Amino acid sequence: MLGFIKKGLNKTKEALQSVVGSQKKEKLSRELIEEALLESDMDYDLVEKIIENLPEEVSREKLKKELLWIFDTPNNEIKIDDKPFTFLIIGVNGAGKTTTIAKLANKFKKEGKSVILGAADTFRAAAIEQLTKWAEILDIPIVKTKQGHDPAAVTYDTIASAKAKGIDVAIIDTAGRLHNKVNLQNELKKIVNVAKKAYEKAPHKIILIIDGTQGSSAINQAKVFKEIVGVDGVIITKLDGTAKGGSVFTIANELRLPILFVGVGEKPDDLVKFDKEEFIEGILEGLYD
Repeated sequence: MLGFIKKGLNKTKEALQSVVGSQKKEKLSRELIEEALLESDMDYDLVEKIIENLPEEVSREKLKKELLWIFDTPNNEIKIDDKPFTFLIIGVNGAGKTTTIAKLANKFKKEGKSVILGAADTFRAAAIEQLTKWAEILDIPIVKTKQGHDPAAVTYDTIASAKAKGIDVAIIDTAGRLHNKVNLQNELKKIVNVAKKAYEKAPHKIILIIDGTQGSSAINQAKVFKEIVGVDGVIITKLDGTAKGGSVFTIANELRLPILFVGVGEKPDDLVKFDKEEFIEGILEGLYD
């Protein structure tokens, strides 16, 4: 899959080159690097932190070293070591939750695992329809109910069904109505508690979906979710459609959570395991090559 993350950074590279020019360079001035990183939507305080450790003229290797420490976050390996291994997928509406769930299901299915989906975003009829459509395309079972019904009940039924049928992986969608934090908080906490009643070890992973095109503004939303139920890792979507790739550094730095995957397209296979080395190389190409 090497090269997919770099491909997803094309727009960000263009943004960087608009600052530094497109000819090959051995070294760049500190000021130019500062301007370019800000242009890619890296947080101002983080840029300043990086810049203060750099000499006046900066080589590619020196900058790479400075960028690498930002990803000093927990390991991003996912080990499916229980059954049914349950993922709870959270995030604001419009971040790409449903499509990402389909991509995850596709990934696990290709690895030879059986998968079931749970449509616990019962707030939006469209979310249930979309997830149902993906279940049909991927030929996997789905547990769903009508719009407005109890999402915790869907969660329970999904895990219970997975247990009864010996299914390896359960992936559960949730609503993301951030504008009503109290309701969201109550709903997500209830979902987690009910999941534990269905299977005491569930949910094994709570994964937050972050829209890459939202840049640094997505951080505040992410912090709300982290505070409400805790988060085990993030998936960044729509990276291919944005010039704000620098915000990935901000996400890693602010949340201190592993970035598990990045979405680089609409197709089921367009989900790539995040590789910090490849990601940084992509950014450096935009600056030096």
